[in-house]
Amino acid sequence: MRWFFGTVLLLLLAVVFDLELLAYAMYALLGVMITSRFLARRWTESLSAQRECSRAVVNCGETIAVVIHVQNVGRLPIPWLLLEDLLPARALIHEPPALRVLGTRLHLAWLTRHKKRTFFYQLQCNRRGYYQVGPLVVETGDLFGLHRRYRVGANPHFLLVYPEVVPLAGWDIASRRPIGEVRLAHRLYEDPTRIAGVRAYEPGDSLNCIHWRATARTGALHSKVYEPSTVAGATIVMDFHQEAYEKHNEPYRSDLAVTTAASLANALYEMGQQVGLVTNGRDAADRIRREGWDYDIRSRKAAQRAAETLDENDRLEPLVVETRRGPDQLVQIFETLARAELTDGLSFAQLVDETASRLPRDAAVIALLASVTDEVAITLGNLRRRGFAVTAILNRYDPGEFEQAAGKLLAEGIDTLLLKDKDQIVTVCQKCVMR
Repeated sequence: MRWFFGTVLLLLLAVVFDLELLAYAMYALLGVMITSRFLARRWTESLSAQRECSRAVVNCGETIAVVIHVQNVGRLPIPWLLLEDLLPARALIHEPPALRVLGTRLHLAWLTRHKKRTFFYQLQCNRRGYYQVGPLVVETGDLFGLHRRYRVGANPHFLLVYPEVVPLAGWDIASRRPIGEVRLAHRLYEDPTRIAGVRAYEPGDSLNCIHWRATARTGALHSKVYEPSTVAGATIVMDFHQEAYEKHNEPYRSDLAVTTAASLANALYEMGQQVGLVTNGRDAADRIRREGWDYDIRSRKAAQRAAETLDENDRLEPLVVETRRGPDQLVQIFETLARAELTDGLSFAQLVDETASRLPRDAAVIALLASVTDEVAITLGNLRRRGFAVTAILNRYDPGEFEQAAGKLLAEGIDTLLLKDKDQIVTVCQKCVMR
């Protein structure tokens, strides 16, 4: 626009001072600028783009294909196009990156009238997450470089990468007797089908518990004694508060917690037991921009900003997958774990207070922790005193730090396991499900 005003000013000066050569040059330059601006706008409006992804849900380590179709639907040929399919920065900054690009996302092309071109690249999914693929940013302009036009082409696709699952190799998952039952230290529930003995009647005993044959033989009331019921399955409570995870260990430690939770859930599901998940992490889907796209943009940086996901997320509600059995249970847990992100919302103690009423007492509570404060230890201790079978898994690399944190939990009667690295996931999971 400044070039345009400068040209008009010089033209006026040439007319005032009767400078014919300068006036002719300004007329020619002004004509070129107007024509270039008109053609750049027409070329941008004549573009049509579509993206195809081979899959929307994948497992870690798998590769998907991304195909981009660009067509010139106008009557004029387009001399050049610069196409870039955007990916979130967080998916590319680590090594290895969460999404490794095989091929190129940046293409330079030209299109004749009604011509269609197809571009192809692949994404190797190395880490769990919920990623935005696209949108497609298109740049074109005149041959002189006086006018450039940008626009957002194909709308984004959303890719869900399930967390890695470490199987419990070498264990008979499908045995006749369920593996992983956790016997309570005291009787919360009694199984009426499993009689352990007979005792003298005590005030408050139910009439259904009276042993009538023993009563008739002895002439005094006697009650049946049942074996205590066992706790089958577990609710995984994962701490995903960002203050619990040291920044220099990220994203390794948080992904290790997710992998452990997914492996535990998978083992319990294959055993036919109930399983659930509770976490104070935020859902990555809450940050995805689904509307408000600006399709006519003045610069490439503005196009990239328009395509980015939202940075802010004020969600404070915990992510909960109710503890139950069912064919869809494991899928819901995997989807929740894949989208979970560290947050500054609810602390672990607040998470337990918020969801304790929704935790079933016939399932163990497995707490996945990155750090242990006095408040966390007291919270889990209170949960145990309310009758829950509680086990803690501490996600720390340093055994010295583990011993210090485990002491707080042991003082509250909480069994604690060390999760040092990925190689210990199998051992930790076996200890949890074989109690």
